[in-house]
Amino acid sequence: MLSALSEWLFDTSGLSPHGYCLLWEPGLIWLYAVSDAIIALAYFSIPLTLVIVGKRRSDLIFRPLLWLFAAFILLCGMTHLFDLFTLWAPLYGLQGLVKAATAIASVATAVALWWAMPNFLALPSMEQLRHANAALLASEEQLAHAQKMEALGQLTGGIAHDFNNVLQVIVASLDVIERQIALGRANAIDGPLAAIRKASTTASSLTNRMLAFSRRQTLLPREIDSNKLVAGIEEMLRRTLGPEIHLDLRLGCRWSVSCDPSQLESVLLNLAINARDAMPQGGSLRIATADRTLASDSSDPDVEPGDYVEIEVTDSGVGMSHDLLSRVFEPFFSTKPTGQGTGLGLSQVYGFVKQSGGHVRIESAPGEGTRARIYLPGHAPLPSPAAKDQPPTGAKFDSPFATHQGKTLVVEDQEEVRSLIVGALAEMGYDTIEAGDGTAGLKIIESGEPLDLLISDVGLPGLGGLQLADAARAAHPDLPILLITGYAGKSTETLQLAPNMELLRKPFTLDELAERVQAMLKGTFHAE
Repeated sequence: MLSALSEWLFDTSGLSPHGYCLLWEPGLIWLYAVSDAIIALAYFSIPLTLVIVGKRRSDLIFRPLLWLFAAFILLCGMTHLFDLFTLWAPLYGLQGLVKAATAIASVATAVALWWAMPNFLALPSMEQLRHANAALLASEEQLAHAQKMEALGQLTGGIAHDFNNVLQVIVASLDVIERQIALGRANAIDGPLAAIRKASTTASSLTNRMLAFSRRQTLLPREIDSNKLVAGIEEMLRRTLGPEIHLDLRLGCRWSVSCDPSQLESVLLNLAINARDAMPQGGSLRIATADRTLASDSSDPDVEPGDYVEIEVTDSGVGMSHDLLSRVFEPFFSTKPTGQGTGLGLSQVYGFVKQSGGHVRIESAPGEGTRARIYLPGHAPLPSPAAKDQPPTGAKFDSPFATHQGKTLVVEDQEEVRSLIVGALAEMGYDTIEAGDGTAGLKIIESGEPLDLLISDVGLPGLGGLQLADAARAAHPDLPILLITGYAGKSTETLQLAPNMELLRKPFTLDELAERVQAMLKGTFHAE
């Protein structure tokens, strides 16, 4: 094959005048032919690379220069290709046209390069880019810190405002009570006492909402049927909305969800109250449930693909603008007039849903109402439960409880709280043993003291209440345990309680304590 190629190259009969001139040194024919062929192939590949870059990088500033370079280099390749052809074919006219086009392209490219040279020189170096990126990261961190401080300032300001109002009611009411007692009018303190009780309830609600927003509230999740839960609070929702607002329930989901039912009820009530306030002239509120299978969403990376139960709350109210919509989950941000809203309702919704493994979306536009969609992880349908008797409701604290007696261990590090619990249990007719911390409580349990009930705070110094409960269950597997907590960090966020354990959130009334204790000890003690 090589001999045939060599024979063809050095066949003088087929050479053009240009090729014939190289016969004085035949090796030049090989050199010219191979070199021009390689140059042409390289020149043809370079424009292809530039075209691919230009197509895929539409953001490049000097993109038009790529096309100009591609045309210029392509024509340069054509001139070398014609230099190869004219060794055997006298295509000098066509070669001249290609050279003329190449000349025009080369001049245009040179002019464009000189015109763009100042911009090229102004491009930052890699070192400058590194410094710029470092400065940008530093500024972003400063901005994020400033935003955190601003949010913290708004948060603490809102907390201070609302809790100062609560404290003002309590302090002023205590002054009134003291004065009435000093004047011998103890029967006139019902009003201040009611004000204190209401203020305490408000403070408790504020604390719970803040814990919900920060996803630190104590949840007691269990498998529930969301259809039954919504239907169960229908009457309460209708009373909350009033006769001017039509409530439409469309309950169509089949899956169950695992969450704290009382908190979910609170979330739906919050959304209903917001909807009511957005419809001052009346309107309609639709609550619908449905099964949804969600795929991954690049616009919301927090959404885990999977099966969800969707609870949709849609109103026909005034709606919200885009700016308001972007801030609805901020704590203490409210569109309501001063004094008509704490700005914690939707932040509580957000915190509870996130803590329960779901997510929430709100859509709204001025004049088009608002639609809130809550997604909670869905599970297989619950089996139809057999009818069960409702658990008996405990009597109020002022009812006589002296008919039963038992020994109860109370572990609470706050002396005032411990004395109130012990005093309440004493009035109920129960013997009590006190411990000021978990270590002291553990010693009593390990001493073999016969116990009928353990009441322990969760957030104890040293040995915590959960560890104490584990030790008590190991020593006395059937011992009823009542845990009380205000906030114990992440340890109780998704607490799973044993069948003989219950949780009571602070602050609680003595009536609530009495009811819970009586229910846990029902059937445990014999009558005197």
